[in-house]
Amino acid sequence: MKNTLLAIALLLFGSSIAQEKIQWMSIEEAYELTQTEDNPKKIFIDVYTDWCGWCKRMDKATFQKPEVAAYMNEHYYNVKFNAEQKEDITILNNTFTFVAQGQRGYHELAAALLNGKMSYPTVIFMNDKFEMLSPVPGYQEPVQFLKIANFFGSNAYKDTPWEEYAKQ
Repeated sequence: MKNTLLAIALLLFGSSIAQEKIQWMSIEEAYELTQTEDNPKKIFIDVYTDWCGWCKRMDKATFQKPEVAAYMNEHYYNVKFNAEQKEDITILNNTFTFVAQGQRGYHELAAALLNGKMSYPTVIFMNDKFEMLSPVPGYQEPVQFLKIANFFGSNAYKDTPWEEYAKQ
């Protein structure tokens, strides 16, 4: 009987972990939560484009991992932001718009987040006051990504240089 209950519990627990996905929201929703929650989380922003192959690979290989999703959902408000979206965004009393350039263009918010260095994928880590902690450009494998996310999520960045933390 105990073995049967244990097997059922493991099956249920295992399937819930396997189905865990990052809970994405808009940047406006994330900002609102930082203003209304008693104990707000940090903000994570995945800046991507529809045509970016490395962005798609990071979605599948990194963000789909249950351990990545679980950590990110627990410690961050997660934002997926298309750097070429056409919709205006008003946040922090500023309105950011799409700027057409040839056949494509860019969103002013993406340019602000990336300091004008339009490289995809780039992930952004921010504190709960919507202040930039660090942009991290380029594709990240799950293990490396979790190390970076934990560096900011655990507040290790406040007293440990990244070079030292990365060796742990």
